[in-house]
Amino acid sequence: MNHHPPSHLGRAVTVVLGALPFTVITLLVFGDWPPLRRWDESVAARVASYGSARPSWVDLWQVIDAVVIPWTMRAVILGVAIYLWHRRARLLTVWLVVSAGAELGLVQAVKHIFDRVRPAAALVENDGWSYVSGHATAAFVMAGALGVVLPSVRGWRRRFRTLVLLPTIAVVLLASAERIFLNVHYVSDVLGGWALGLAILTATSIGFGLRPGLRRRRRRTPSDEARTTPPRAAVIVNPIKVGDGVAFRRKVTRALAVRGFEDPLWLETREDDAGNAMAKRAIEHESDLVLVAGGDGTVRVVTAALAWTAIPVGVIPAGTGNLLARNLHIPLDLDDALERILDGRERRIDLVKVHGDGLDTDHFAVMAGLGLDAAIITGAPPILKAQIGWTAYLVSAAKNINHPSVKVRIALDDAEPIERRVRTVVIGNVGMLQANIPLLPDARPDDGMIDVVVIAPRRVTQWPLVFWRVMTRTKRTEMYLERFTARKVQIDAAVDVQRQLDGDGIGPGRSLSAEVEPGALVVQVPKRR
Repeated sequence: MNHHPPSHLGRAVTVVLGALPFTVITLLVFGDWPPLRRWDESVAARVASYGSARPSWVDLWQVIDAVVIPWTMRAVILGVAIYLWHRRARLLTVWLVVSAGAELGLVQAVKHIFDRVRPAAALVENDGWSYVSGHATAAFVMAGALGVVLPSVRGWRRRFRTLVLLPTIAVVLLASAERIFLNVHYVSDVLGGWALGLAILTATSIGFGLRPGLRRRRRRTPSDEARTTPPRAAVIVNPIKVGDGVAFRRKVTRALAVRGFEDPLWLETREDDAGNAMAKRAIEHESDLVLVAGGDGTVRVVTAALAWTAIPVGVIPAGTGNLLARNLHIPLDLDDALERILDGRERRIDLVKVHGDGLDTDHFAVMAGLGLDAAIITGAPPILKAQIGWTAYLVSAAKNINHPSVKVRIALDDAEPIERRVRTVVIGNVGMLQANIPLLPDARPDDGMIDVVVIAPRRVTQWPLVFWRVMTRTKRTEMYLERFTARKVQIDAAVDVQRQLDGDGIGPGRSLSAEVEPGALVVQVPKRR
């Protein structure tokens, strides 16, 4: 399975619309449109006359110019990028750096392509070409980038965002105004700089999946006057996992109805299809929301099929593990879960592409493993799981406590591979297991990274110490408990061992390869408190 965004046309149209203002201004400038030319020349003449008689006024604008140079704006972006990297917001970090780099390169390219001469009566010496204003472009990109980043940073209060954004907007105006008042740029040069900044931000945002194309933001209340038709929902259900199907359907339908949704499209998984065809039906239905109720396997298949569609997925816990729901802080109670999902917020998270010997390319949202963990999952009797839930895995763990170690070769990104003799290797997009066991305590579903834990106790008597290290979130690396992070992971075992994806056994094999796809999935999660 290989999922790509189906909305290529919408994304392309958005990029074109983002570039349209710059295209129009450029055509008007170099097409010598009389109203714009007269405006440019009139403003330049007035500024030259005013400034030549007031040298102190020119000195003031030169001081401002020394502060708000483009490299200052780029330094601010770099500082924010370093902060976001520390916060493990890797996708936003790379987007900021790419946007700043695009601004620097495109400004120079545009200047050399059009070779527009600066106003003749410039009040200060300034080399280079006039169109576009690099100051205006850099300031606009900085302000726009912060406008995207700040709402995405957890813990930044709205008031604080406003206190940051207002001065940032003021800097844009100052950086643009001083170019005009020093008479080194025409007004159209500044407008062109703003428009170029808009085009850069639009293109990079779409390229990094920070905007869902032209997809209209979904409204969930019947009082929304801007929407002419009620929003649509699809509900994908694993009937084996949902106890009282009639009561479940009644509750979900009612919860959607009171929030203005039309009658949902109901889709049940089958023994031969855990949700792939149903997810495609939901896409064809042009759903504004997809609710999925089932085990981790059902959730995995549905989320993989909905990758890059920008359709929000609401996970209703109904299985044995419910690991994605737990890690997204969705309650296990049905009524509570529906309320938190439907009245919640959208969050973009990563998926992990995985393949190996004997496996088609697939995706997972939670964890994959090779060795003991997969043997425990495979060995848990389905009847026991249905009766006592996830504690059935404890029974299987007791039976597999002496699971043999295996020699593996682990390659992380482009680093030199390492070799270990292990009991199990787990690759995670999230970190918490059932009973709030923090197997990967630093894992975040939206950090653009994969977390890896290698567990290798040599004797059964070392298992209590391993468990203690896990529960206390010990960061110290030891020979029987190691953690790593990477964007790509390749694991090769010396012999066939059991493997699993999101709690489903996928059969024995010798290899497992994983690569993160940042921001591939939009999920509905509870609002921040």
